[in-house]
Amino acid sequence: MEYRLLGRSGLKVSALAMGTWTLGNRSPDKPTGSIGLKDARRQMDMLIDAGVNLIDTANVYTRGQSEEIVGEALEGRREHVLIATKARFNMFGLPNTAGNSRINLIAECERSLKRLRTDWIDLYQLHQWDGQTPLEETMEALDTLVRQGKVRYVGCSNFSGWHIMKALAAADARGYQRFVSQQIHYTLQARESEYELVPISLDQGLGILVWSPIAGGLLSGKFRRKGKGPKGSRHFDRGFKEPPIRDEEKLYDIIDELVAIGEAHDCSAARVALAWLLQRPGVSSLVIGGRTEEQFADNLAALDLKLTKDEVRRLDAVSEPPLLYPYWHQALTANDRLSPADIPAMSDYWKR
Repeated sequence: MEYRLLGRSGLKVSALAMGTWTLGNRSPDKPTGSIGLKDARRQMDMLIDAGVNLIDTANVYTRGQSEEIVGEALEGRREHVLIATKARFNMFGLPNTAGNSRINLIAECERSLKRLRTDWIDLYQLHQWDGQTPLEETMEALDTLVRQGKVRYVGCSNFSGWHIMKALAAADARGYQRFVSQQIHYTLQARESEYELVPISLDQGLGILVWSPIAGGLLSGKFRRKGKGPKGSRHFDRGFKEPPIRDEEKLYDIIDELVAIGEAHDCSAARVALAWLLQRPGVSSLVIGGRTEEQFADNLAALDLKLTKDEVRRLDAVSEPPLLYPYWHQALTANDRLSPADIPAMSDYWKR
């Protein structure tokens, strides 16, 4: 297993982390995995034995049941594993049980601690933006949790670029704990994060955790141009929109390239997609999930897959997003004074 520092912090996380959205079945929606304690413990054993030291969950996953299963499955070995969880969404449907307010974050942290059967959370993340709570209040609440010893590090998820910079400014101005990471969606199918979020991570020292790194299964190789994909799939049969498919033909072009490279290495398209992400600037860890041990085993093998420069170039080219303004203008007229944080979004655009 490879371990990487999480941003500018001293925390080392495994390059692959265990996602737990599939644990439990207590949900108003159709559960994603319905994996119970016995199977969760077996999967966790497998990943921990492989060197995975980060388990990512959230209070909202199966209405708290995911956290409960994680806590029970980790009993007796808590000290050796990092737990990341999140809060923001409304757990009780009341006016003050949602958002990033002091009252909600502190209450939800205490509930998560109980469900997880632990005295501390290693990484506490804001699950989504809250435009109604002042950021000074949010960052002060997170700082309080750290100073109380209930939380070790703090991060955010699904923020825009200006949201992150405003939060960091609020923390820096008052000496509060600042984010050490952001958890984002970032795949060959969805590279929008390269416009702002990846450059901010590189510039501000945030580690990048990637959720759904094979795009909800779209990049697994099971979905092909002919026949589309497995019956009952979330995207094509149930209208699942995470991530949205804006250009179906481009998606299939990406899948074709993944499959071709996978065949050259005698491995799955999913493994190639993960290997591509692991070599992207700023990426600390990919949060992998699965229903079966076979899926996890295949994902773990991505750590050993070394793509050639030509294979990386092919994947970059087939998945490249359009360069939006002001980036195309900067690439054409300011390329003599770009920083390392600017380059990932602009690539070699100005050389063409």
